[in-house]
Amino acid sequence: MTTLRGLCLLAGLGLLGACGGGGDDGGGTTTPPPVTPPAATLPSIQRFDASPAAVAPGQSSVLNWQVSGATNLSISPGGPVSGTSLSVAPAASTTYVLTASNAAGTITASTSLAVGSSAVHYGSMTTAALGVGAPLNGSLPFPADNAWNRDISQAPVDPNSANLISTIGLTRGLHPDFGSGLYEGAPIGIPYVVVSGAQAKATIRFLAYGDESDPGPYPVPGNAPIEGQRPDGASFDGDRHVLVIDRDNNRLYELYRAFPQTGGAWDADSGAVFRLDSNTVRPGGQAGWTSADAAGLPIFPGLVRYDEAATGAIRHALRFTVRQSRRAYLPPATHAASSSTDPNRPPMGMRVRLKASYAIPAQFSTESRAILQAMKTYGMLVADNGSDWYISGAPDPRWNNDKLLSELGSVKGSQFEVVKMEGLVTQ
Repeated sequence: MTTLRGLCLLAGLGLLGACGGGGDDGGGTTTPPPVTPPAATLPSIQRFDASPAAVAPGQSSVLNWQVSGATNLSISPGGPVSGTSLSVAPAASTTYVLTASNAAGTITASTSLAVGSSAVHYGSMTTAALGVGAPLNGSLPFPADNAWNRDISQAPVDPNSANLISTIGLTRGLHPDFGSGLYEGAPIGIPYVVVSGAQAKATIRFLAYGDESDPGPYPVPGNAPIEGQRPDGASFDGDRHVLVIDRDNNRLYELYRAFPQTGGAWDADSGAVFRLDSNTVRPGGQAGWTSADAAGLPIFPGLVRYDEAATGAIRHALRFTVRQSRRAYLPPATHAASSSTDPNRPPMGMRVRLKASYAIPAQFSTESRAILQAMKTYGMLVADNGSDWYISGAPDPRWNNDKLLSELGSVKGSQFEVVKMEGLVTQ
C-alpha cells in the first residue's frame, strides 16, 4: 500500500505533481480571498467633568477628560484643545460640550459648571445640618476671597520650592489621617459637631496657653466628640481636639487637649474662636498666638469631609502636617512651633500645590479625585508638626480606607511644589 509519506518521497523524484492535495484540476496554487480592512471606529470618551462642579463668581474650575481614538478635540464654548484638562472661569453657569472626532466620525459629551451663590454658600453656615459630623450642604467657612478659599492654581512657585519639598519627602506618599472604623480603638480623624444658636455655653478653664486663648464660655455640649475618644470609654491621650460650629451665629469654637468636667464645664490647654462670616477671622487673636493648632490656624476649614468629597468637589484648601518645621510662619498662620531656623524647613502656613502636570487617574474614586483636585486648585497648608504628608480629615463610616490609602498613597511628594511665600514672619 502506498502511504502518504511514500507519495511525498515520489514527489521529490518528480513523479507526483503535488503533495498535500487541495489544488485545482491542473495542480496549481489558489488565489487567497482579498483581505477586508477593519472598519474605522469612532473615538471614545471615557470621562468629561468639571472639578469643582460649582464655584463662586470669579473662581475657576478645571475641565477634565479622558478620550481614546480621537485625532481632533474641541470644547464649546472655547475651541480646539489638547492634553487632558483645561482651566475655565466662566462668568455664569455654563454647559461645556467636548467634541472628539476621527476619520470614522464625531462624538460629543457635555458637563455643567454651576456659578453663583446658589451653588456655594460662602461665609454662612445656614444650610448646615445639626449634629456630630453633620453635612454642611454647600456652606463654607469664610468669604470666597479668604485665603482658605482662594484659587492658587496659577500662583507663582517659590524659588526655594525644591529644597522645601525635599525636606518633607520626595518619595513619601500622601497619607489620609482619617477614615472609617477604628484605629487603635478610636475613630480615625478629627471629629466635629454642629450646634444651633440655642446651645448652652459651657465654662472653659485654660491650663497651658490661657494668655493666647479666646475667653469662654463656649457652646460645647457635654457629649461633644473628642479626637481620639474611644467608644468603650477607655482613657486616651493625644491632642484631644474638640471642634464646635455654631450654625446660627457663624462661629467656630476649637479646643486643644480638652477634658469634660462635672457640671458641663471643660478644661483645655488652649482655645480659639473664629468668625466664619468675615475675613477678620479671629478678632481677639494676635500675631504670634497659637490656637487649638500649632500654626494658630482654625482646624475645621482644612478638614476633608466625606459629604463634600463624595460630590466630587472640595472648594477649599486642606490641612496637613510635617515632621520638621521652621521657627517661622506666614499668613494666614499666626504661630511657629519649632526651634530650627533652617530655611529649607517649611514654616507654619506654607502652602503646597499638586503640580498641574500630574494627571489625576480617571479610575480613582470620586472622593480621591476630589481631594487631589482640591490640592491643585486650593493647595494644602502646613498646620502642625506630625508625620510628613499626613492629610487631616473627619471620620465617617462611608470612607473606603483601602482606596484612600492606595490611591492617595500613590501620589508622592515629588508631585508637589511650594506656592511663593509672602509675608514670612520669623520668631
